[in-house]
Amino acid sequence: MRCLVLSDVHANATALAAALAACEKQWDQVVCLGDLVGYGPDPNEVVEQLRGLVTAIIRGNHDKAACGLGDLEDFNLVARSVVEWTHRQLHPENLRYLAELPAGPLHIDGLTLVHGAFHDEDEYVFVPEQALDGLLLAPGAVTFFGHTHLQGGFSFRDLELDMISLKPPRAASRFAVLRLQSGSRYLLNPGSIGQPRDGDARAAFAIVDSDQAVVEFWRVPYDVRSVQERMRRAGLPEPLVQRLAAGH
Repeated sequence: MRCLVLSDVHANATALAAALAACEKQWDQVVCLGDLVGYGPDPNEVVEQLRGLVTAIIRGNHDKAACGLGDLEDFNLVARSVVEWTHRQLHPENLRYLAELPAGPLHIDGLTLVHGAFHDEDEYVFVPEQALDGLLLAPGAVTFFGHTHLQGGFSFRDLELDMISLKPPRAASRFAVLRLQSGSRYLLNPGSIGQPRDGDARAAFAIVDSDQAVVEFWRVPYDVRSVQERMRRAGLPEPLVQRLAAGH
C-alpha cells in the first residue's frame, strides 16, 4: 500500500496540482493532515479537489478558524486578515465541509494522523523534546504531523530520540528516501504543499510505502509567480506574497 500524505495546502491550487501531477499513479490512497485553507488565493478550488480525493482527513487550525470554530486571538494580524478573507470567499458547502472535519489523532491502515502535537492539534512540534509524547503515545510505529511546514521529523529507538535531517532532493531524483527500521518509532512531517518554510519553495509532501517500509519525501517545483499574482489581485498581505518565493 502506497499512501500519499498531504499537509498544509493553504489554498494553493497551483502547488497542489503540480504535486499531484508529479506523483500521478504512484499512490493507492491519499490522506491529509489539515490546513486546506489559509494564506493562499484558492480556498474553494483546494477544498473541492481534496473533498473528492482523500481517503482520510483531519482539520488544521486555519480550517477551524475559517469556519468560525477557532480562536482568532491565536493568529497574528496578517494571518487573521487572511482567515477573515477566506471565510468570505468560501462557498457555504465548503464552509460546512471544513466545520465537519474531525480533529486528530486519526488512525488508518497502521498510520496515525495529527495536525500539530499528538495531545494538542494546535501545538507546534519543532524539537525532539516536543515530539516525545507523539512518539510514545501513538498506537503504531509511524505518526504523521503537520503545522510547522518543515519536512522531516523524529525517530525513537532504544531510548534514543533523534531528529531526522533530510537533504533536499535534486530535481532529477524528486524525493529523498527514509527507510523505516523495525523496532523504531517515527513522527514524520511531509512538509507543506502550499507554503514551505524550510528555505525550499517547492511543494513538499510524502509517500509512505508500507510494503517496502520506506517513506519518500518529495519536492516539486510549481509556478510560484502565478500564485503570487492571484494573491495580489485578491488583496492578500504582501509579506505572504513575498515569503512564498523564499520558502520561509
